[in-house]
Amino acid sequence: MHYLLYLAVYGVGVIAGFMNVLAGGGSMLTLPMLAVLGLDVGVANGTNRVAILLQNIVAAQQFKKKKVNVIKRSLILAIPATLGAIVGSLIAVQMNEELFKRIIGFFFIFLAIFLVWKPKVWEKGIGLPKNMRWLSYFIFFGVGIYGGFIQAGVGFLFILSLVLAEGMDIIKTNAAKVTIIALYTVASLIIFVMNGKVNWIAGLTLAVGNITGAVFGTRFAILKGAKWVRYVLFIAVVLSTIKFFS
Repeated sequence: MHYLLYLAVYGVGVIAGFMNVLAGGGSMLTLPMLAVLGLDVGVANGTNRVAILLQNIVAAQQFKKKKVNVIKRSLILAIPATLGAIVGSLIAVQMNEELFKRIIGFFFIFLAIFLVWKPKVWEKGIGLPKNMRWLSYFIFFGVGIYGGFIQAGVGFLFILSLVLAEGMDIIKTNAAKVTIIALYTVASLIIFVMNGKVNWIAGLTLAVGNITGAVFGTRFAILKGAKWVRYVLFIAVVLSTIKFFS
């Protein structure tokens, strides 16, 4: 039975890895699965980041292989996101998680409506005017705080920020997203490890699944293009919104 549970962790990781690369919300599957293993909320939150880190490193490499290279801008945006993630990780135990989740849930509703109302935006991006691009650093700092705090659903916020603030299409957005998340997760994971909040066996098992899903996810994004990725994103956002308000 013990081994079957770890097999289930791997299977959920595959699905989560695929979702995380194309859209986000995979942690909404993995965190409950880690709880089934008997991990408390804090350890599950830390353990999940082992898989998140390795999954996004692999995904970033896969996008680069496919000539979707946004590494320079991603590295710059990763700086405020990482600072935010450190803050979010440090104050995780002090915030009202339920209230925070409701606020993000409303953001997801906006995102779902925007996906339907302005479909072409996701294929071309918008972007802030050049004289206002500095706002991106504050936006990514804020998203980083959320990612450091809870992680689940942070991919949607990065997608929204990259499309609206940076003007990237959905394919470049996903490539930048996985790079930024990989970089800030390093800092966040260190904090959880230092506080004894990581189960390495469960984390590495989940990571193998996430990596498998991430490889399939990047291939799907490149082969199917922005239109299909937008469909997957819409479904993931709707399901995640329901989860946040349940």
